[in-house]
Amino acid sequence: MKMVKFYILTILIVATQGLYAQIEFLTSVSKNNLGVNQRFRLEFTVNKQGADNFQPPSFHKFKVVGGPSSSISQSWINGKASYSQSYIYILEPKSIGEFTIEPATIEYNNEIVKSNAVKVTVSEAVEVPKDPNNPLFIAEQNIHLVAEVSNLNPYVGEGIYVVYKLFVSENISVNDWRVSEAPEYNGFWNQDIEVKDLDVKKGKYNGEDYRYLVLKKAILIPQRDGKLEIEPIKMDFSVGIPTGRGDFFGNMITRNINYSTESASRIVTIKPLPEAGKPIGFSGAVGEFDFTVKATKNDLKANEAAQIIVEVSGSGNLKLFEIPKIVTPPELESYTPEHNEQVVTSLNGLRGSVSDAYTVVPQYKGKYKIPEVSFSYFNPKDKKYNTIKVDAIFVEVKEGKDLPNSTNENVVSNKKQVVETNNNFRYIALNTTFDTKQKEDFFKSTNFYLLLLLPFLAIPIGIIIGKKRADRASDVFGNKIRKADRMARKYLSEAKKQLGKKEAFYIALEKALHNFLKAKLYIETSDISKEKISEILYNKGVDNLTIEAFLEVLNDCDFARFTPTTNVMMKQEYEKAVNVITKIDKQL
Repeated sequence: MKMVKFYILTILIVATQGLYAQIEFLTSVSKNNLGVNQRFRLEFTVNKQGADNFQPPSFHKFKVVGGPSSSISQSWINGKASYSQSYIYILEPKSIGEFTIEPATIEYNNEIVKSNAVKVTVSEAVEVPKDPNNPLFIAEQNIHLVAEVSNLNPYVGEGIYVVYKLFVSENISVNDWRVSEAPEYNGFWNQDIEVKDLDVKKGKYNGEDYRYLVLKKAILIPQRDGKLEIEPIKMDFSVGIPTGRGDFFGNMITRNINYSTESASRIVTIKPLPEAGKPIGFSGAVGEFDFTVKATKNDLKANEAAQIIVEVSGSGNLKLFEIPKIVTPPELESYTPEHNEQVVTSLNGLRGSVSDAYTVVPQYKGKYKIPEVSFSYFNPKDKKYNTIKVDAIFVEVKEGKDLPNSTNENVVSNKKQVVETNNNFRYIALNTTFDTKQKEDFFKSTNFYLLLLLPFLAIPIGIIIGKKRADRASDVFGNKIRKADRMARKYLSEAKKQLGKKEAFYIALEKALHNFLKAKLYIETSDISKEKISEILYNKGVDNLTIEAFLEVLNDCDFARFTPTTNVMMKQEYEKAVNVITKIDKQL
């Protein structure tokens, strides 16, 4: 009997020590001193089960090349239980210096716990030994980002294009990728060209067979002469590296790693446009163009509108120069031109037309001349300037009043009031009249008495609202259910925001599913098995297909965080979760 009491006392002491053990939340790094070209492992570890809402610090001084990933460890040794959960990142420094990684936070028993801060010293780039068995070295030898430029020596204003290609050898596989830093085209006007289909093609890289994809295309038009840099595109990849071992069926086992690389920067030497032969009216047009000026109507009546359209069409820097202006006689009222662009962007450059449409309205009979106008451009193929001259246009007004003092061309007519019709332009009115409106006195009006009685009506309404709030606040069970419903919506919204971030996405989605069931079934579903959840839903009248779909999403949340996945798969998982929640909501 004494031995039994001794064992019971021992168990109670161990349990009490475990209950009152302090929570530890620690930050550790694989190395505190490293080169700017090296990476290190950052790990946040908590020793208590039930810690939740992990929030990492800002990594603005570092680039996250891996993670977050999570691992859990539990053990029972000599009657002593231990538990730890880790959140792991792989970081790469962006610059040289001494940096402090601020504490992360986690929530435990409704309290916020902080980890310790860690200092990391980053020095100049160090030489890293080339290990042929190193997965990063293998990825470096088999993945190449290439920027192909159509012309490295164009004129100012001459369009060129850049195409970014990803070459991957047959030896490895690329599971996912994202652009970590898009190139900036300083000194260029630029416009991206949409890449609609990511078709894998066969090609050569350094004389060897590769597969390649076209990832990005852009049109560039240099704005100044001299040497301009086309900056590299930087990308992160999830790469499958063969391990050299096969599974039971003889298939090669691969190891997934995170790998980052960038294309080489390209230097483009821009030639200035020649000064010899440059026309006086040249406005910077470079390409091959046609130029027209035409009127929509040449015969008009007084007060009838017409349009004079000035158009430049062809291929070149269509959006980067001014269209020539026309001069209209003072007897033709002219309005601010309407600018139109119909331009298509492709690897051949900008092609289409740009135009200005002037609306003119004559007031008197007569024949009016719109003087000739010219347009100059530089053709980079011929390496010379061209000028197109358009003859004068005549607009004849056959019906209307005679022009006063028509014998003197310099006399501007005295304008008279135009009779208003639906088809006329009207002159701005210079005089106006105001009508006085009688206003009713506010005192003793209906609104006066309503506002006077309003405070007396507000008092009983306030009492009723206060009572309802008090009843709602005392409803503990109802408040708990309503809170669970809000949390389900919150975490579902959070999952949508975290699309593309695997760990955070699946954690938020799993919490959304459990909180939804908590709100609908009035139980803590995170504490019971999936078989019990299935049984409860079936007893509530939910059909088997919907239950299976819900459990499938729940299982995916458990396993997907530790297996390779893509943005497309996460988006499909989110849509599946929304669909199954909607079905269960309708059946409960």
